[in-house]
Amino acid sequence: MSVPSNHAAAVAALAQQRLRDLLDANSAIVERLDLEIVLRRIVEAAMRLVGARYGALGVIAPDGSLERFIHVGLDAAAADRIGPLPTGKGLLGAVIDDRAPVRLAELADDSRSVGFPPGHPHMGAFLGVPVLVGDEVYGNLYLTSGEARTSFNAEDEELVVALAATAGIAIENARLYDIAKTREIWSVTTADVMAAMLEVTGEDVLEVIAERVGTLINVDLVVIAVPHGHDQLRVTTVRGRSAASLLGRVFPAAGTLAARALATQRAASVVGEASQAPVDWQPGSGPTVAIPLFSGTEPLGVLTISRVLGAKIFSDTDLEMAFAFAAQASVAIEIARAREDRRRLDTSQDRARIARDLHDHVIQRLFGAGLSLQVVASAVTADPSAAIEAQVDAIDAAIKDIRTIIFALGSTQRGGVKRTRDRLLDVVSEVAGTMSSTPRITFTGPLDSLVHTSLADELVAVVRECLANTVRHADATSVEVDVGIADGSVSVVVGDNGRGIPKGAQLSGLANLTERALLHGGVCTIVSDRASGTRIEWSVPAGHGDAGAAE
Repeated sequence: MSVPSNHAAAVAALAQQRLRDLLDANSAIVERLDLEIVLRRIVEAAMRLVGARYGALGVIAPDGSLERFIHVGLDAAAADRIGPLPTGKGLLGAVIDDRAPVRLAELADDSRSVGFPPGHPHMGAFLGVPVLVGDEVYGNLYLTSGEARTSFNAEDEELVVALAATAGIAIENARLYDIAKTREIWSVTTADVMAAMLEVTGEDVLEVIAERVGTLINVDLVVIAVPHGHDQLRVTTVRGRSAASLLGRVFPAAGTLAARALATQRAASVVGEASQAPVDWQPGSGPTVAIPLFSGTEPLGVLTISRVLGAKIFSDTDLEMAFAFAAQASVAIEIARAREDRRRLDTSQDRARIARDLHDHVIQRLFGAGLSLQVVASAVTADPSAAIEAQVDAIDAAIKDIRTIIFALGSTQRGGVKRTRDRLLDVVSEVAGTMSSTPRITFTGPLDSLVHTSLADELVAVVRECLANTVRHADATSVEVDVGIADGSVSVVVGDNGRGIPKGAQLSGLANLTERALLHGGVCTIVSDRASGTRIEWSVPAGHGDAGAAE
């Protein structure tokens, strides 16, 4: 009678142990909220629970195929030999279609098994269980044995079904957490971009959008393309890999993701594959979303953000938040443009006042001084008359110069095009309020007549980047900017007496300066130390200004 008693005790002990294993497995998969970690832990817990050699979790896409396939048990070398991951055909597809557990003593003997690719390890017994999130089949849990085990039993199936029920709850919690985290990231990005755009001019808002989005959202490439000519797009802003080679490129708009976003005025996305180009300007990009940017009904361009191949896809929440971001960005662009119009009006009125003051006061006083000197000259008979006459000529020359200045003040905005000097002065004015002393800027040579529009854009961007770095990092009390053109080259020199660039500091903004110079056939040198501050010298050929626009 002792044998049956011992057997019953052993069975009870085994049942208790498996129950504890199930509880441990449940605890392991509910203690984390990161979805990717939760999915892998589900597979690992199921394998430990039934002693499986291999395990996988296939996430079902809206079309019924496998969107993701998380596998455990194969090392990286074996996975590379096997090649592409399953897409949900054959026996794996049967679990998807049946929405019920499938248990087999030998996987290869089932008629629904389509076999294994070369290099695939042997897999014997098979157990597939659907994972439900609410009433929705989120995915399927696949377990197989190796050579050592012959089959899974009914108790194994019951344990994995129970684990799958807990897994569904864990996945739902992780998905809700992922949605909340995604919304938080986009909200922070939107708030940061909107705050930054309050401090920039209308012509630079797209640059700000690209820079801030690339910094706050985990992406590999940020591109802004604007309408160019008839049914074309021109890349005007790039952040990330291959920036120098992409900037200024012109592409046909037809059939592109960017064109679809502009046409629908909504964010559009693609997953991205190695064999396709989700955006024409960067073949082989991974998951990509295109966000249209409008000012009222005027299309300004498309913000396209891409991740690397194989990275996490952009979710429905990403697209929803991207659409909200585009709407708020459009409002901010309108505000920036209105502020720029108001600033132009204030500048025009101020220059008109200066012109009146010069004419009514300064010139009249100089003219009176000239008459007085002529009287003195006529009253003497010695040599001083020649010197005095020379002063009269000098005053006449000063009057001519002042009249020229008055004319220039009145003609700055003719044709709606701002002069290069005025744009650079505007940049200095933008940052002056955030510094202890106003930066001093000087000009050399005929910048306004010899610098083309596209090169002027580069000069403005370079000066803004240098001054922004000074404000954020240098803690300087004196900043000097010199912009000039001589011997066929345009140069920007910015020096400060700040604390220099710390060793090991990330030089993303300064790296962009170097890329801009190289793109235009020029150079950028940076000299910095704690004692003397930082000096940046940036120069490019003057005739290279429209190279990007012509491509």
